[in-house]
Amino acid sequence: MISFDNLSLQFGGQKIFDQISLMVSAKDRIGLVGKNGAGKSTMLKILIGEQLPDEGAATIPGDITLGYLPQQLSYKDCRTVFSETMTAFSELKHLEKEIEHLNVKLTERTDYESDAYMEIVELLSDKTDRLNLLNSGNTEALAEQTLKGLGFEPEDFERPTKEFSGGWRMRIELAKILLRSPDIFLLDEPTNHLDIESIQWLENFLKNYHGAVILISHDRAFLDAVTSRTVEISLGKLYDYRVPYTKYTVLRKERLEQQFAAYRNQQKQIEETRDFIERFRYKASKAVQVQSRIKQLDKLDIIEIDEEDLSSINIKFPPAPRSGSIVFEAKDLTKAYGTHVVLDDIDIEIERGEKLAFVGRNGEGKTTLSRIIIGELEAKGKMKLGHNVKIGYFAQNQDELLDDNKTIFQTIDDIAVGEVRTKIRDILAAFLFRGEDVDKKVKVLSGGEKSRLSMAKLLLEPYNLLVLDEPTNHLDMRSKDILKQALLAYDGTLILVSHDRDFLNGLTDKIFEFRNKKIKEYRVSIYEFLKKKNLDHLNDLNLGVSSPAKPVEEETDASNKNKQNYLERKEADKKIRKAERQVEEIEESIAKLEDEQAEIETKISEGANDPSIFEKYENVKKALNTLMWDWEAATNQLELKRKERDL
Repeated sequence: MISFDNLSLQFGGQKIFDQISLMVSAKDRIGLVGKNGAGKSTMLKILIGEQLPDEGAATIPGDITLGYLPQQLSYKDCRTVFSETMTAFSELKHLEKEIEHLNVKLTERTDYESDAYMEIVELLSDKTDRLNLLNSGNTEALAEQTLKGLGFEPEDFERPTKEFSGGWRMRIELAKILLRSPDIFLLDEPTNHLDIESIQWLENFLKNYHGAVILISHDRAFLDAVTSRTVEISLGKLYDYRVPYTKYTVLRKERLEQQFAAYRNQQKQIEETRDFIERFRYKASKAVQVQSRIKQLDKLDIIEIDEEDLSSINIKFPPAPRSGSIVFEAKDLTKAYGTHVVLDDIDIEIERGEKLAFVGRNGEGKTTLSRIIIGELEAKGKMKLGHNVKIGYFAQNQDELLDDNKTIFQTIDDIAVGEVRTKIRDILAAFLFRGEDVDKKVKVLSGGEKSRLSMAKLLLEPYNLLVLDEPTNHLDMRSKDILKQALLAYDGTLILVSHDRDFLNGLTDKIFEFRNKKIKEYRVSIYEFLKKKNLDHLNDLNLGVSSPAKPVEEETDASNKNKQNYLERKEADKKIRKAERQVEEIEESIAKLEDEQAEIETKISEGANDPSIFEKYENVKKALNTLMWDWEAATNQLELKRKERDL
């Protein structure tokens, strides 16, 4: 369908593409992957003609249509949501006029056997096929279905587009591209501003789409669901794998290992050849062999290995100071912006050490509740922040909150106090800002770099409550994995607002779903939650699919059973928390006694011979032994209570 032929491109002396070639077929589902700056977005820009290569060409047949969604969009706010979406059918309107014109031409001709007549017939057939492909018969229904799938409510359709945030306007542009039914979708990070439900709707749409898809995304689950082919861009070269992303990572590892083994063997051969040349260079009897080896080296095709960026974001959050057992609680909480109610009479309790996910469609109140918790917004109702709670907050628009005119170093230095000021460069190095990088202005940083800088600010002070609103939007997969590991090891309370299923999986132990001004609690993993909501196939949150109505008696029984299960589980959780506190208290006592034991052992090793010190040592050992038995019993009791709850 389309192809790259020996294409090369350089920016500022750096090779972006080095004679790459690629063929895209009609039904391909391609995931473009590679480090930030590798050239993924540039490849899409070459396809749409926005960027020209230095050498080679991108070949696109004239009848192929492209649907391009860039990361950054410019908007025209002069229509309503629905009327703006309907502009997607401009090609369809043009086709209808062309078909009408061709039909008129055919009725006016009588040279039925001529080539000119047959050309008009063929053209009319092509145009009609294209019109049928665009589903011309039901454009308004299609527009409505697509907008709903992307999270819009029917009452949003007649609102002016200027009333919506950039993320929602991006959805309107995405809806227009989907409705144009192009032959190839070129999508650059389409999930950045979508919620989980909309992402799943888009997944199903793309999986069933008639054309090809070329997709750039840092969402591993999305890539695995949509793509069947992975094209990696690395050091100007393309590596084509006919598998989804997760399988690609396995094959890529094998390729790099083979490549490195071949490289080492060749380097050994080169070293041995050079040693031979140096040893016998001035011996006449070996002159022929020496010249032969020199020619061998000159002709050798040197193996290059991919420069893997082995540097990593070494994130380790400071130990969390101990807070009260209840971190935040609210009763009858209501929040409205003017007449628009976002949260209506909700109750929530967050306990120390919990790791929570806030999920739901955009605009349902996830960010609003986050800002209420951190004290940035006021609301009606009873709210209480727990004892000694220290909050670290990462805002969804964190990059906009940075001062563009400051350097990276100044950004951290301005808020660092005390001893931590001596560690600023170490902290920045952990986030890949090394050497001269720290003198860069914030305004020249990429979205990912700004996110990393904002995350670095959270390490300047020990927090026991982290509230992170979409922290992964601009991070690549490696950075997300490292952040996830750091959060798994974090010993404080965590609230995550995120649409990234792979990132949430295994990280959170409780989910709050925001829906219709209310919140609902689930003690399940993110994939179990999605299964419960039946989103994988029905997408009922978006498309209004509902199950058949149940008899009132059945609904009442089910409701009572659910309520009873909830109360039983809540009581079981309470017992588990009590057992956890007991284990924790014993562990603290053990740690103190172990410190005391170590201190006595040091004194004995230094020659102390006071009889009382040996008596004290024996008493500490006995107390430790007793505590270890207590700890084992308490731990067994805790495990038993957990098993009883999970039965």
